[in-house]
Amino acid sequence: MLLLYVLELFILSVCLIYCYFTKNFKYWKSRNIRGPLPLPFFGNVKDFVLRKSNAAVLNKQFYDKYPNEKVVGIFRMTSPTLIIRDLDVAKNVLIKDFEYFEDRGIEFSKEGLGANLFHADSEIWRPLRIFFSPLFTTAKLKNMVPLIVEKSDATINHFKKITELHKDQDVYSLVQKFTMSSILTCAFGLDIAIDSELLLQKMMKLDQLSFSRNIASDFDLLYPGVLKNLNASVFPKEVSKFFLDLVKDTIESRNGIPSNRKDFIDLILEAKNQGTILETKKSDDVGSTIKYVKLTNEVIAAQAFIFYVAGYETNATTMAYMMYELAMNPQIQEKLIAEVDEVLHRHNGKITYEIVGELTYMEKVLNETLRKYPVADIQRRAKANYNIPGTKITIEKGTTIFVPTLGISYDEKYYPNPAKFDPERFSPKNESNRHPCAFIPFGVGPRYCIGMMFARIQSRVFLMKFLSNFRVETSKNTQATIKFHPGRVLSSPKDGIYLNLIPRKVTIIL
Repeated sequence: MLLLYVLELFILSVCLIYCYFTKNFKYWKSRNIRGPLPLPFFGNVKDFVLRKSNAAVLNKQFYDKYPNEKVVGIFRMTSPTLIIRDLDVAKNVLIKDFEYFEDRGIEFSKEGLGANLFHADSEIWRPLRIFFSPLFTTAKLKNMVPLIVEKSDATINHFKKITELHKDQDVYSLVQKFTMSSILTCAFGLDIAIDSELLLQKMMKLDQLSFSRNIASDFDLLYPGVLKNLNASVFPKEVSKFFLDLVKDTIESRNGIPSNRKDFIDLILEAKNQGTILETKKSDDVGSTIKYVKLTNEVIAAQAFIFYVAGYETNATTMAYMMYELAMNPQIQEKLIAEVDEVLHRHNGKITYEIVGELTYMEKVLNETLRKYPVADIQRRAKANYNIPGTKITIEKGTTIFVPTLGISYDEKYYPNPAKFDPERFSPKNESNRHPCAFIPFGVGPRYCIGMMFARIQSRVFLMKFLSNFRVETSKNTQATIKFHPGRVLSSPKDGIYLNLIPRKVTIIL
């Protein structure tokens, strides 16, 4: 009899658990929005949860499966989520009706690194954006070019040493060393040698803690908002402590006064000395309040972290992917090298902010790289009920939406023969004939990536230095196709990118 009761209790428990994890699964069907059938607990993201697939790859599958739909309804575990396929809808959401979608929908504690420009909700984001935008003007970025040139030179010298022994190298990890060294210099004035064991240790530790997916983010998928309610974060305390200590130590070493380095901390101190209180008003459409944010060391550390993210991993992946495509397409590489040589020769080998704009072909090559390998999809959350213009579809308050950049990038409607690497897709003529939201690697609208210009300068300066000294070729370890790492937050390459680094016979002395 006892065994029967236990069995009944077990069956009842299983039924209750099943009902709990499937209670929302009629959400999209009841609204006449098509989408794949979800599984209990996992929803439609089983491979993502089990670390078998990158999020962007999975969203592309949903995008491809429903070619005639404007939107696709999926479930990220228990959370109803909308995939935006139609670019006019994407334009409305990201630009025209931005006030409904100001938040990214990634909620966790504001303590530690939560109050950063990328993750913060609109109440925090608005004053931060207003305050920090002047730090990324052309005039400010010009002063960082010499710092980037210095680190680029050190990196190229390191490449020359290691290629004397082995030409076959993982360019992804090598470029990561440059971007890490460069960002520590441009942000904090830390001069760490590119081949230093200290740099390698810092890089590996921060990289794993910052860019590896963890259980906290999965928990928030299962119970949306739980991290915020528990005052918890997706980032380990060790990461928060590292950036807070770095900011404190750097500011104290300068006695709270800007030095003459013109790095990120100098710009912060210049701005901070003009006032430490930031203010904003929320839109009347979603409720009006006034929000004050004090510019504390914690808030500065949160922005320093995002500066690190933008300048380290996203740029490293993009440059490594570009090197891969150059090795796979030698004729494109030769054309790009010719442009670099011509521009540097015309300016006597001196790299300045101004000459970056003369690299028109490099611009096309990098844009095509970002098309084929976008670092992440664009995520937003509805702050109020929103009716999609021209449809009967209502995006309800609190719903997360994704604009799948990888799916759009491989849609033949916008990019014929999308697997082909073709920089001419970004000629002025071709760009003018394409929907403006068909290429948005840094986002679009008021919440585009504030670090875009720094990333642009950092990558182009380094690539000028690299291509004036090396060309890349495929090696025995070069993969036929690149796969994204399923355990990374961004679309990073799985198993690295191995190429032969071939010193050029004639180099420009810089």
